[in-house]
Amino acid sequence: MFGYVRPPQDLPEEELRRFGRAYCGLCHTLGQRYGTAARFILNYDFTFLAILLSGREEGPVHHGRCAAHPVHGRDRLESGPALELAADESVILAYWQARDGVEDHDWFHGLKYRGISTVLERAYRKAARARPAFNQSTRRQLGALAALEREGCSSMDRAADTFAVLLQGAAQSVDDPVRRRVLEQIFYHLGRWVYLVDAADDLKKDAASGDYNPVALRYGLSGGVWTEEARQSFAATLDHSIHMMATAFELWDFGVWTPVLETTLYTGLFCVGKAVLDGAFHGGGKKRDTQERST
Repeated sequence: MFGYVRPPQDLPEEELRRFGRAYCGLCHTLGQRYGTAARFILNYDFTFLAILLSGREEGPVHHGRCAAHPVHGRDRLESGPALELAADESVILAYWQARDGVEDHDWFHGLKYRGISTVLERAYRKAARARPAFNQSTRRQLGALAALEREGCSSMDRAADTFAVLLQGAAQSVDDPVRRRVLEQIFYHLGRWVYLVDAADDLKKDAASGDYNPVALRYGLSGGVWTEEARQSFAATLDHSIHMMATAFELWDFGVWTPVLETTLYTGLFCVGKAVLDGAFHGGGKKRDTQERST
């Protein structure tokens, strides 16, 4: 995934610390299961995935030092089934996204993606053995997406659906059938939202390179520049995905994680969507803070 799913920075301090403990816990679990290199795939999206897969209680917290925080250390969640599942699925997603990048670029521009996939190869094979069903569904959906890209499919919804179904598969290991159904709905619409936001974020880059962009094709955009009508229509479809996530979210008790998840769904995603449409979003966590919705 791409780092678009993040809680707003005006969360109460305790909730920010709770999110930080999950972030560090996933980082530690990635390193523990797959080595130091795997920690570099960590982002906000994968942490959000780990939180959704977690139980209602936070779980044991450990304070320790690491390469990133060698002096004072940080509090982190101890590894457990939810973090292990999130780590496995994160590695599989990161690997296949890198392989997709190799296929989408010529030899020179694909070097970065080839390097990432090579570094992750060993970790990916281990994760694929641990989660074969998720690996197979991820590979199948990315193959379907690649076919749509090759044909230059102008249906934004068909392209977004492939990634939505891919992310929906992250819930297939959840035992409780009601919880699994809730998470499947959240993950589906989150996957759709992430795909569309990423396509919107890449509009100018794809226009310059001639790469496939279903948003540009759907709205007939030239040079990666929005028309006001297209912008409003696209904002509405982003908001629809968020509303569908929120509807599913209300059907389950997420315990101590409720405030973080709630503010991410009801505020954070709208803020990021608006920032992308305004050209104000920057990866790595730097963006203009706004509490306005994307519409």
